[in-house]
Amino acid sequence: MLSCEVKVISLTIYFDLVLIKKMSTYLITGCNQGIGLEYCRQLKARGEEVIATCRSSSQELEGLGIRIESGVDIRSNESIMKLKNNLKEKKIDVLIHNAAIAENNSLENLDAESLQRQFEINALRPLYITKMMLGSLQKGSKIILMTSRMGSIEDNTSGGSYGYRMSKVALCMAGKSLSIDLKPLGISVGLLHPGLVRTRMTGFTPHGISPEKAVIGLIERIDLLTLKNSGSFWHSNGEIMPW
Repeated sequence: MLSCEVKVISLTIYFDLVLIKKMSTYLITGCNQGIGLEYCRQLKARGEEVIATCRSSSQELEGLGIRIESGVDIRSNESIMKLKNNLKEKKIDVLIHNAAIAENNSLENLDAESLQRQFEINALRPLYITKMMLGSLQKGSKIILMTSRMGSIEDNTSGGSYGYRMSKVALCMAGKSLSIDLKPLGISVGLLHPGLVRTRMTGFTPHGISPEKAVIGLIERIDLLTLKNSGSFWHSNGEIMPW
């Protein structure tokens, strides 16, 4: 009889522990549409705490019932410091750098300002924001850099897209260095390619997958990220991407 009671108590404790699984806090940039919005939707649905940042909010984002920090321009140090001050002592478990731009730059249509703009937003700002937010991270935290297979030199078989390709290559290199520099702090870094996704950035291409499907795979990759595989360049489907 006593043995049965012990088993019941043990099972009760086990299920209580499962039910009270620690909620993780995710800070995501560029959330008012596309992949960022879908990240917020899926993470909120599974019970995580989500802090969404954006320059301006959207009706869809407002409807999720999550914390929104609007007016955040990742190009502005002042804007990031304001965000950091708003967070106060809150610790971030997963920092997802999702905000990015893509502008068409063919060899015949090179635009220096466009190239520099893409470098700043897609590569330099995620690096600087990571440095500025280090105080909000802790042992076990994860940093996610949303890159692209267009940032793979080996995978480039079609040329063109100079600004976007070059900025994503730079982002991949920054991520690899961060994975080495932050490993002693217990912080892991993942470089993720979402796939070809039907979003505004891709002109809602009919050849792409839905943001929902892309983010399901992306979250799986984030969950599997550890210090052992930190610095890996993954497709959302789990494939390791070539550098």
